[in-house]
Amino acid sequence: MDARSTATTELTAVELRDRIAQGALKAREAAEAFLQRVRERDGEIGAFAWHDPDFVRHQADALDRHRESGRPLGALHGVPVALKDIIDTARIPTANGTAMDAGRTPGRDAAIVERLKAEGAIILGKTVTTELAGMEPAGTRNPHNTAHTPGGSSSGSAAAVAAGMAPLAIGTQTRGSVIRPAAFCGVTGFKPTFGAIPRTGVLRQSQTLDTVGVFARTVEDAAMLAEALFGADEHDPATAPAPHPRLLETARSKPPVKPMFALVHTPFRDRADAQTGAALAELAAFLGENCFEAELPEVFAGAPAIVETINLAEMSKNCARYLDRGRDTLGERTVAALEKGSAITARDYLAALDWREVLYAGLAEIFERCDAIITPAAPGPAPRGLESTGDPVFNELWTLCGTPAITIPAFEAENGLPMGVQLIGPRGHDGRLLRTARWLADTLAAGSTEEERYG
Repeated sequence: MDARSTATTELTAVELRDRIAQGALKAREAAEAFLQRVRERDGEIGAFAWHDPDFVRHQADALDRHRESGRPLGALHGVPVALKDIIDTARIPTANGTAMDAGRTPGRDAAIVERLKAEGAIILGKTVTTELAGMEPAGTRNPHNTAHTPGGSSSGSAAAVAAGMAPLAIGTQTRGSVIRPAAFCGVTGFKPTFGAIPRTGVLRQSQTLDTVGVFARTVEDAAMLAEALFGADEHDPATAPAPHPRLLETARSKPPVKPMFALVHTPFRDRADAQTGAALAELAAFLGENCFEAELPEVFAGAPAIVETINLAEMSKNCARYLDRGRDTLGERTVAALEKGSAITARDYLAALDWREVLYAGLAEIFERCDAIITPAAPGPAPRGLESTGDPVFNELWTLCGTPAITIPAFEAENGLPMGVQLIGPRGHDGRLLRTARWLADTLAAGSTEEERYG
């Protein structure tokens, strides 16, 4: 890879956007740099399910002509974005991770794709997902060590950003499929408040849990992409009209006071490995008086089972057509999940739904005392092998409660793989969580000072 292309792919997404807007870099030049990176790395990693370099160049050239015309530029003008392959794209294949949908070409874009295009983003390609965004592992490998999983189900999106093939990517989380792969791959993963980003045109697995999230190298980059996607959509009842948040501006701002953190121990804390527990204890000690510890009561131990009940019951209904069309084509884990979901009674499903607000209310006292909760992003670093995408146990509670969550790369495991720290905030306080996460990321960065962080 030549020096200029390398320098371009090492820019943050915000820097990339600003240079293109200023005329210091053309969208076509940026596109070529990332296309070269894909050529060099994706054969080994397998992050992309669909990628057409000529289509990328066509978009970039059109954006350069747009800028030369003097017309206003969108918030993502010229920035390549990779999309999880359960997000509909007009005239571009969207296979939902299953052979049954191979060659499926939607007639229109998902709502978030329309927003990306309106803001001038370049659609870089479609990234590999597990089958129906479920439990069946796909072939993508972890860029840090290809013998290890990148996580799931947004495996391709996380790996593409981690390998420098895309500055930004979009995924979804139903249990832990943004936070966990981001932690395994050593990038920033942001799952916003439930309903903040519309899911119209995205494969429906679980309407109660499905949440669109983003992957980026930095908190600021994640904020910039998320801000472009936020907003109500009349076809997604989970969204609601609200003032459009200035997520990037808030994330870049200096906190009014030094943030307060709560290191929260859950009833499933024993599923974290020793190095994860030691890393979080070290972080709490580093934060000192700005971190207190809290323990969730035993009632929270039921969260993973509640999530499974809701997820599988809704998945069995929403994806029943795949069983009807070709059971033998689906993976064993997908079939098992669909069959287990179909056996869940209406009573158990409705009872599980009631727990969302009960458990969220139980977090209120902690949220009143801190800017963000700290928990593991995963039980440990990425497991070896591709037979499993990892355990979502440290993500499911927050997905169930609909709270915003973000992971930042903060630690390194004994085997050299990255490990993330997960921060959680109260519903609707996405900007505040991003600001707190940026403060923590910058504070942990070697040699940073307050003046360097905020100018």
